[in-house]
Amino acid sequence: MTEDDLIAAAREAAENSYSPYSDFAVGSALLFADGRVVTGTNIENASYGLALCAETVAISKAMADGVRGGLEAVAVTGPLDKGGGAPITPCGRCRQVLNELAQLGGTDPLILCVGAEETRRVKLSELLPHAFGPASLD
Repeated sequence: MTEDDLIAAAREAAENSYSPYSDFAVGSALLFADGRVVTGTNIENASYGLALCAETVAISKAMADGVRGGLEAVAVTGPLDKGGGAPITPCGRCRQVLNELAQLGGTDPLILCVGAEETRRVKLSELLPHAFGPASLD
């Protein structure tokens, strides 16, 4: 799977966004070592604090299916016409949840932060340096 394919999967996931309050549809696609791709989209709630981010939805789906590690890459997309079309990055909570899954497999996945005209390619460890995770509890 190419990076463009992963980005396309994230954009497709964003089409199912439930974001009536922010009108900010986000899509995420996770690529695993076995070639599996799991997608998610943001789901808002009238009680704003109960909203779910696209990345956490995708991770929840993967873990509910028994996936524990092997995370190689993540694509995150937002609306192309908001925020000046700048690349979107995972929020702090999503960085931590991504880190949990990555540490289970000992990986440092590539995060594709996709904007209208630019895609930033960063490692998760760059987005969340000195992360707390499963290894911190030993």
